[in-house]
Amino acid sequence: MSESMDTNEGIASQVITLCRAQNIRIATAESCTGGLISAALTAIPGSSDVVDCGFVTYSNLAKIAMLGVSETVLTRHGAVSEEVARAMAEGALKRSPASLAVAVTGIAGPGGGSALKPVGLVHVAVARRDRPTTHERLDFGDLGRSVVRERTVSRALELLRNAIV
Repeated sequence: MSESMDTNEGIASQVITLCRAQNIRIATAESCTGGLISAALTAIPGSSDVVDCGFVTYSNLAKIAMLGVSETVLTRHGAVSEEVARAMAEGALKRSPASLAVAVTGIAGPGGGSALKPVGLVHVAVARRDRPTTHERLDFGDLGRSVVRERTVSRALELLRNAIV
């Protein structure tokens, strides 16, 4: 197991413990990570007390149908954008009983990048009921698909933890 995976397990465990103590339920909305954030959270024993659901919305149609992301927002800003990440996180809250949601959308590579949206660009948003949605832009660079995805999971878990404390 890599060091990053060990770290993810530790952070995921902290997230589960903090959420359990505050009676917070989590939803995830994932594109480029394809369910890896949910997998990290549900690898922790007792996570069923906290994890409500995970949406894997890889396509634009899935983002629209499952999370209610506006087609206009997708067309105007593109799937890999702050606006879509925010809409995904807020949609996960609207479409579940969770009170905290994390969303990620990005370009893990090896292809698919452009000058404006290069490989390694990821947007993460965290939404919590009755609080403003937060966003972070991550620019990992073209480090390889698995590294971009693993680092995205790490940062998403950290942002979830920060939203609880």
